[in-house]
Amino acid sequence: MSEAVFKKVQVVGTSPVSFADAAAKAVAKIAETEKKASWFEVVELRGAIADGKVSQYQVTVNIGCKLD
Repeated sequence: MSEAVFKKVQVVGTSPVSFADAAAKAVAKIAETEKKASWFEVVELRGAIADGKVSQYQVTVNIGCKLD
């Protein structure tokens, strides 16, 4: 079995659609620069309210990137 070492990068994704979309946007953005992104974990869910309605979903995620 091979051993691996990872670094974690924490980012916040946002979306007007859903928490899932916000997480997907965060992962996609990190994947642009971190080619060895391997996994993610949701740390926090929150959102913004405008006029009594949800106006933005926000998801804090830690993304694990494999180190060589």
